[in-house]
Formats: sequence, C-alpha cells, structure tokens
Amino acid sequence: MSFDPSPAEADADRQARRATREGLGVAVATSAYGVSFGALAVAAGLDIWQTCVLSLVMFTGGSQFAFVGVIAAGGVAAAPAAIASAALLGVRNVAYAMRMAPVIGGTIWRRVAAAQFTIDESTAVSLAQTAPRARTLGFWVTGIGIYVGWNLSTLLGALLGDLLGDPRAYGLDAAAAAAFLALLWPRLRQRQAIVVGVAAAVVATVLTPVLMPGMPVLVAAVVAILVGVFNWFAPEREGRP
Repeated sequence: MSFDPSPAEADADRQARRATREGLGVAVATSAYGVSFGALAVAAGLDIWQTCVLSLVMFTGGSQFAFVGVIAAGGVAAAPAAIASAALLGVRNVAYAMRMAPVIGGTIWRRVAAAQFTIDESTAVSLAQTAPRARTLGFWVTGIGIYVGWNLSTLLGALLGDLLGDPRAYGLDAAAAAAFLALLWPRLRQRQAIVVGVAAAVVATVLTPVLMPGMPVLVAAVVAILVGVFNWFAPEREGRP
C-alpha cells in the first residue's frame, strides 16, 4: 500500500531539489576561479604546497586574491600587510556566520564544521530558499562543493603557473588586481557601494607611490569604515534617517 505525499511535502521536496541544483551550479562556476588563484599565487612567489594550504585553510576568494596581490607587489616583507588585508576582507564572514546560525542549528560541533563553508556563495544560495530543509541543503551543497572544487582547481592552477615561468611574460603580474576587480564589480550596484569603491581606489592610488605594498589598501579601508559607520550615501530604504 502506497501513500502519495501531501502537497506540502511535495513542495518541500521540489525546493530541496532546486536548492541542490543551484548549489552545484554555483559550485562549478565559482570553482573555476581557483585556477586563476593557483597560477597567481605561484607567480607571486609562493610554492605549490603553500598555495594549496592557503586555499585549504583560508578558503575565501576575495581574501586570497588580496593576499597574493600584496605579496606579488612587495614580496615577503609585505607579509604583515598582506595578512591584514586578507583578514579585513574576511571579517564579512563573521556577519554571515551570525545570520546562518539559525539555519545550521544542531550542536556546537555542527556549527564549528559549518564555519569553514560559510562564504558569500553558500550564504546566498541558502537564504534564497524558503523551506528550512532547502536552506540547509543549499548551504551544505554549495559550501562543500566549492571547497572541493576550489582546492582542486587551485592545485591545477598552481601546477600550470609553475610551468609558465616568469609571470611578467604573460601579464600575470597584473592579473591579481584584475581578478579581484572581477569579484568586486558585480557588487557595485548601489550608490553607497559605488562611492566607497571609487573613493577607496583614489586613496589607494595616491598612496601607492609613498607607502609600502599593502598599506594603501588598509588606509583605503578606512573610507569604507567611515561610510559604513555614518551610513553616508545610503538610500532611505537602507535605513538612513
């Protein structure tokens, strides 16, 4: 004797399947960036194993590109500034973790395990769903999928980059900035974000000739902090009084 699922159960199953498809699609598309990161990291002077460990441990694209970009410009001496720049960009994941805590639920160990996979894409796919099960599936499928794909493509990019030799012969010495800009550009959709981006770019450009690599990025970050604290240039729907 068989029982047909109720309309609510059928709808939940459809949402779960859709979340899984979306998560896998985002994972495949995002993982492709790992090839660029692997090649750029090796071109910046990191060994293949250092590049792979960076992806395994740090695992946040914007921070990783910022790190290798600063290292490429200033070498080992710029490591403190590179770490600071990467950490500054990674702070956003703390906000994601707070938002995702009710979705993840479960024990403290479950939340600790989820921390490594709490990134822009997993958070976005999860919160795009409405059913609780679909949200959970969207998070785990996207996060784990990107983690596996990103690290495999990082290894591939590092191996390819190691074979290419001098990065300047292929223009890879400027590719870190281009790759980071490609990640940033889709987010510049509102007036406040555009003002922050332009102002920070101007500050960084002016300070680059006079400060050591990495420091202009940190100084430019003050622009974003000030705009965020005072909520300048935000439209009224974003909460500006």
